Amino acid sequence: MDLEFLHTLDAQILGAVAVAIVAIVIGAVFLFSSKKPKGCLDPENFKQFKLVKRVQLSHNVAKFTFALPTPTSVLGLPIGQHISCKGKDGQGEEVIKPYTPTTLDSDVGQFELVIKMYPQGRMSHHFREMQVGDYLAVKGPKGRFRYQPGQVKAFGMLAGGSGITPMFQVARSILENPNDKTKVHLIYANVTYEDILLKEELDTLAERYSSHFNVYYVLNQPPETWDGGVGFVSKEMIQTYCPAPAPDIKILRCGPPPMNKAMAAHLEALGYAPEMLFQF
Repeated sequence: MDLEFLHTLDAQILGAVAVAIVAIVIGAVFLFSSKKPKGCLDPENFKQFKLVKRVQLSHNVAKFTFALPTPTSVLGLPIGQHISCKGKDGQGEEVIKPYTPTTLDSDVGQFELVIKMYPQGRMSHHFREMQVGDYLAVKGPKGRFRYQPGQVKAFGMLAGGSGITPMFQVARSILENPNDKTKVHLIYANVTYEDILLKEELDTLAERYSSHFNVYYVLNQPPETWDGGVGFVSKEMIQTYCPAPAPDIKILRCGPPPMNKAMAAHLEALGYAPEMLFQF
């Protein structure tokens, strides 16, 4: 009788232990999954996001802030990738164009787009017309760029105009990660001083992370007092301000087509191999 009682007791104890283990496992899964909330993007279907704030930065540049479903939601955009935005042009025709948010997934509850609106731009028309309370159709993520911390020793970045947005996103993600020691060297070209996007944010990064980030501005039409580059980005500027060709560096470029073409020729002449280069 006593032996049977002991067997029953052992079974009860084992059962209780098993239940406890299952509970711990389920709790751990929930805990870790809650630390990595699922992104709000859908790569196959457009989703609607509400415009909650619009700040005019210059005569043709504005910052648009869109709300995510909850204050703790994340967009879910991998570093260096972009989203597709859908709107209507001046003739009411549907238009789709890629944009890179200037925010990261650490900026929970919202995402931001800094948009330069061109007079003849079809998607520019849509953003010009957008008012707080309107919704933007967004799909993603998209893009061929994949980044893992420490995959290269240094990045050289060649940006022109609104091509700064993917560079800013990558630079921010590197610099704000204390475990990422990658150095970032940016050359940013524009026509006039007023055309420089995100200048305050870039200067703040350069000051805060001076050992890992530097930015060199180039203007085609500089003001009278100007200590940056003048004209177009040259081979000499790339040699001076970007990392030299090496297996553990990568040069990123994003700008207007004429600039991209000119930079490709400069980089080839300077001895950068194709595997060291990436164009957004």
